[in-house]
Amino acid sequence: MNALSRREEDTLLKTTKARAMKECKEVVQDFADCATGRTISVAWACREKLKRVQECMIQYTGPEPMERIREEYLRLRDQKLKEQLMTGTTVPESPHNPTPSA
Repeated sequence: MNALSRREEDTLLKTTKARAMKECKEVVQDFADCATGRTISVAWACREKLKRVQECMIQYTGPEPMERIREEYLRLRDQKLKEQLMTGTTVPESPHNPTPSA
């Protein structure tokens, strides 16, 4: 199966966004410092800092990086499934992970 479930897609996106926030921490903090105590003026006073945050985040969450992450996830998932089939081990049945019926 070469498609992600909605749950897998959401999990990958959340994980990737968390990683991006960690990697871009200094840039995000710089923007947050600029925005502190401002309301409407944040739009022009912190414009360049926001742009840097967006540029940093897109490195991790843009279409190309997300596609690479999806491909790697699918590869690892398929590899794990093959290993389970080879060893005869199965994933325990649960409401969130039903086993396919024949």
